[in-house]
Amino acid sequence: MKIHHEELAEIQRYIDNQKPYGLQGKAGHYERYLRFIGRARKVDSDTRMLEVGTGTGWFPLLCKANGLRCKGLEISPQLIQAAMKLGAENGIEPDLELGNVEDTDIGTEEYDVIVASSIFEHVERWRDGLTRIYRALRPGGVLFFESTNKFSLKPTEHPMPFYGWMPDRLRYRFRIMTQGPEIMKLGIDFHQFRYPQLRRALREIGFRTILDAVDLSDLGQLRGLKRALMTAAKRNALARSILLTFMDATTLVCTK
Repeated sequence: MKIHHEELAEIQRYIDNQKPYGLQGKAGHYERYLRFIGRARKVDSDTRMLEVGTGTGWFPLLCKANGLRCKGLEISPQLIQAAMKLGAENGIEPDLELGNVEDTDIGTEEYDVIVASSIFEHVERWRDGLTRIYRALRPGGVLFFESTNKFSLKPTEHPMPFYGWMPDRLRYRFRIMTQGPEIMKLGIDFHQFRYPQLRRALREIGFRTILDAVDLSDLGQLRGLKRALMTAAKRNALARSILLTFMDATTLVCTK
């Protein structure tokens, strides 16, 4: 994807939708990220973190507010401005860089943790981006990855049922028809991922261990049908495969 310096309506829509949450409204998401990352490594004030695709900047901001170090890489100048404004409202200045994970040099063995949540569906050359992330992680470093799940029964990118099931090109034409051609500038989901596809790619790139949403789940936090399904998935490979196929997102914690 290219960096677009003009104001984009789709980005402004996203910013407007996020405004009611403020910074503290994201505290639950922040704690969830750290909880999942914590399944693979300890995070403390010495941990060097990078978030790829910061959005309105709430994760780097909350990290700084809690004594943690997290730099942000964001492709949209609009979103960087929104993050700086959110930071100013809360007395925090985020460490942000304008760039695209496909092309930006994020270093070699620079970070202990890299977060990429709700971003890689928008990265055209996603394997290039993941390869750069792998290179930028120190040995034993952790990637927290979360993105689309093609056969999700509750699509995250569009409210239309079975949206992700469409072939890519048909999905692009549908979004252009309903939202206009500008949707292709940072707004479209180029990819609807699948767990087996991501697992293969991450292993080929070099990640040693890969924890999926079943591995990361805490049965103590679940009740009723959700608990029963997750218990079955933890015990049976077929049940795991079926559950992961239809989950809302692809959620993975990977160790270099």
